Amino acid sequence: MNGQKELTFLGFPFGDAGPGLEADIAILGAPHGTPYEAGALSHSADAPAAIRAASGRDIPRQDHYDFDVMGKMLTDPHFRVVDCGDVPGDPSDPEGNRNAIRTATEQILEAGAVPILLGGDDSVPIPFLEAFTMHGPFWIVQVDAHLDWRDEREGERLGWSSPMRRMSEMAHVEGMVQVGLRGIGSARQQEVHDAREWGSQLVTAADIHEHGIEAAIALVPEGARVIITFDCDAIDPSFMPGVLSRVPGGLSYTQAISLIAGLARRGTLAGFDLVELMPSKDADGVSAHTAYRIVANVIAGISRGLNKAG
Repeated sequence: MNGQKELTFLGFPFGDAGPGLEADIAILGAPHGTPYEAGALSHSADAPAAIRAASGRDIPRQDHYDFDVMGKMLTDPHFRVVDCGDVPGDPSDPEGNRNAIRTATEQILEAGAVPILLGGDDSVPIPFLEAFTMHGPFWIVQVDAHLDWRDEREGERLGWSSPMRRMSEMAHVEGMVQVGLRGIGSARQQEVHDAREWGSQLVTAADIHEHGIEAAIALVPEGARVIITFDCDAIDPSFMPGVLSRVPGGLSYTQAISLIAGLARRGTLAGFDLVELMPSKDADGVSAHTAYRIVANVIAGISRGLNKAG
C-alpha cells in the first residue's frame, strides 16, 4: 500500500493489507479506477483523503456516545479496525488499478476481515466485488441515484456506468436491490428492462419517501450476507452537494443510515464501498463529513453484527 500512515480514518492504526493482517474491519482507499478518457484523472481521486481528513476532528471522541447508533461506535474494546491506506494507482493504467484493488481486497478477505473501500469513482466497485468470488454468495444493495447497468459506454465495459451490469454477471452475486433511483442518468429503457429481467429489485427515491426505508430492507432475505455499494449521489444534494451528478429528491442522511442499520440487523454486512464523492464541488466540507459519518455507521453495523454472531 502507498497509504499515508499519519492520516488514517478516525485515527485507527495503520495495517498493511497483506500477509499478517490482523483486523476485524480493514479500510482501503482506491483513488483511481477505469476512466473513460485514457489517462484522465478521476473526478473523485482526492475523495479518500478528504474522507479521512473529515474524520479527524472526532478522533478524540471515538468512545463518546453516538446518537446515530445509540451508543459507542465500537461496543467491544477488542474489536480491531485498521486503515490500510490507498492502493497504488495511476490514471493511465486502469488494468493496474483494477488489479491492485482486487488483490488488496482479496488479501483483506483472506485475513478474515471485512473490507471497506473508499473510492474513487463508480468504476472501483467492479474489481472490489470481483475479489469476493471465493466467499459468496452475496446480496448486493446499491444505494445510488443511477442504475449503472450499461453494458458499455464509449466502448468501455468497466467504467462508472457499468458496475451493476458487471456484478450481475458474477456467479457469487445471488440477488440485487437498487435503492434511491431518480432523475436521468446513462440508463436507457433497455437497461431498465435488462435489470428487471435479471431480477434486480428497483426501489426509487420516491418509493422510500412514500413508504419508508423498510420498502428496500424487506426485499433482502433474512440472514443474507450483504455487500453495500454506496454512491454519494444517492443522498439529496442539499445534504451532499459534492458529487459529479447532483439530482434533487434524494435520500436524507437519516434515511441512509437507517438503511445501513436495517440491513445490518436483517443480515450480515460482508463488505462496503463508498464512491463518487467529489471534493472539488463540496461546500465547506459538508459532503466529506457526511461521507465520513456514513462510513462510521457502517463500522458500527458491522461490529454489532460480528459481536452478535460471536
